[in-house]
Amino acid sequence: MYRVLLVDDEPWNRDIIRNLGEWNELGLVVCGEAEDGEQAIQMVKALQPHLIITDMRMPGSDGVELMQTLNSQYPEIKVVVVSGYDDFNYAKHALRYRAADYLLKPVNPDELNATLAKCSRELDKATTAPELWEAYPVLFAGEFSLFQQQARLRFNDLNLPSLREWFQQLEQKLERSEILRPRQLGRVVYELQNLLDELCVSNGLSGRSEEGALPPAAALTSISAAVEWIADSYYQVLEQLIAQRKYKNKLNLQDVKQYMEQHCMEMITLEQLAQIFFVSKEYLSKAFKKEYDVNVTDYIVQLRMTKAKEWVLDDQIPFKHIAEMTGYEDVSYFYRVFKKHFGVSPGEMRKGQSKLSNPFPE
Repeated sequence: MYRVLLVDDEPWNRDIIRNLGEWNELGLVVCGEAEDGEQAIQMVKALQPHLIITDMRMPGSDGVELMQTLNSQYPEIKVVVVSGYDDFNYAKHALRYRAADYLLKPVNPDELNATLAKCSRELDKATTAPELWEAYPVLFAGEFSLFQQQARLRFNDLNLPSLREWFQQLEQKLERSEILRPRQLGRVVYELQNLLDELCVSNGLSGRSEEGALPPAAALTSISAAVEWIADSYYQVLEQLIAQRKYKNKLNLQDVKQYMEQHCMEMITLEQLAQIFFVSKEYLSKAFKKEYDVNVTDYIVQLRMTKAKEWVLDDQIPFKHIAEMTGYEDVSYFYRVFKKHFGVSPGEMRKGQSKLSNPFPE
């Protein structure tokens, strides 16, 4: 629901607007009333309305001063002017400060609700269009990128309780980082939607009904609403994947092999694979070795080393980064595994490649 603040020095005028508006039908709610512009600004800070309906001529701080302040400090808030004066100067101020509409008293109910409907549609568009979403603070952007990797691991482990805990932590992280505005929350939800689509593809799920869907405006009105909306999508998909894996009549080793190929750079183990495919680790190990003539651990190493070799031959990538990207936190251990697999160290392979690419150095 979008929040609406009514501003008029006459209580009965505010009552008329309140009674004529089709608030619920239009996804709006009157969150407060103010008697002049000064009080309105104080209430804006406290209530964070999306729309303000204001009179122009009021004692103290009038509608013109209110619109000046809103235009400079709160440009995202929409303003509808309601005035008893068919005055060109008032209309000019309304246009100058980008009022959404200018209505004359006595207010026509149809005109009022048509204006409210237009504002509601524009707010929907403004809060759900990706190109209008706000960038994160730099510190949060880096943290969120790493934090998403935890969600990926918990999802791939089919660990629903752990994923629920992750979303609780996400809500706390958004609150601490003050990611509060709809255009920021929209970006969070959109990125998590993309991650979920990627997880569906990598786990062999297709046809997700919400794939690529933008979050509804109502989901971006608060942190809790945004997290609840995207979390429900994750829970539904993960429950579907768990059911699919759990109730298969027979273990499909090709599915296991494909999963390993897609996730080999992560810290996957035989125990995790067995849990993900609902079999014992002993059965999985024996069946995989019989089918492919290589055990699970060695196959993961093969996959990692194939990719590591490709990166080693690119002399722009430091060995430390290659170790991290292939799932080895300890660089010296990565060196030992690499040399055991290829018979030469990463440095020797890169040096040899350099000689091959330039056989006649000056």
